[in-house]
Amino acid sequence: MCGRFVQHPAPIAYAEHFGLDVATLQLPNCPPRYNAAPTQDLMVVRLNPHTGALDLSLLRWGLVPVWAKDPGGGARLINARSESVAEKPTFRDAWRKKRRCIVPADGFYEWRRRNGAAQPFYITPADGAPMAFAGLWEGWKDPATGQWLRTFTILTCAANETLRPLHDRMPVVLAEADISRFLAADDPRDLLRPAPAAQLTFWPVSPAVNAVRNDAAALIAPVAPPDEDATDPSA
Repeated sequence: MCGRFVQHPAPIAYAEHFGLDVATLQLPNCPPRYNAAPTQDLMVVRLNPHTGALDLSLLRWGLVPVWAKDPGGGARLINARSESVAEKPTFRDAWRKKRRCIVPADGFYEWRRRNGAAQPFYITPADGAPMAFAGLWEGWKDPATGQWLRTFTILTCAANETLRPLHDRMPVVLAEADISRFLAADDPRDLLRPAPAAQLTFWPVSPAVNAVRNDAAALIAPVAPPDEDATDPSA
């Protein structure tokens, strides 16, 4: 799963990295997020529904289906299992109508439970480049005010060999060459697979990340392992 992640570069850095036409965009204002959490407005790259061009927008994390009576359930829909995304009623409309997106990220957190304690780890690309989580977005219209709320969810898949010691699920991390097809193809489910094991690395971090109010660069700094085998995938 993915319950917290990191978006710390300026919006223009993500826009340039993922090939957006920055000269034609009105980029959003977004502070660095070292502890991005559900219900926050976060950066998402999607095809503009009016122009068809790649756009960078702020959407709320936690998908609210178009048929929902209210937006309250969105906080529970931060992830969608890739294996069932095309059939599950909550997500299939967004999938079939190509309301797909990528969520730029520099890393994410996972907690390993051992001996009754949960140790957080920071997971990030080994080469230091931003990665693209596969996602879905949806628009929900408030029947009382007529205002639109746009939200997103992150697709997950089985964990790769690197991350399996931490958790059995991970976000779908798209190769940059696959982003265009994921966004525009009729059925790109073959892209919803674990990232190569060598692509990601991880290390233990402070339990300060447990509290959403903590949001600073120090959260991703390595700390002493909680025990001798904490970062040993064979443990």
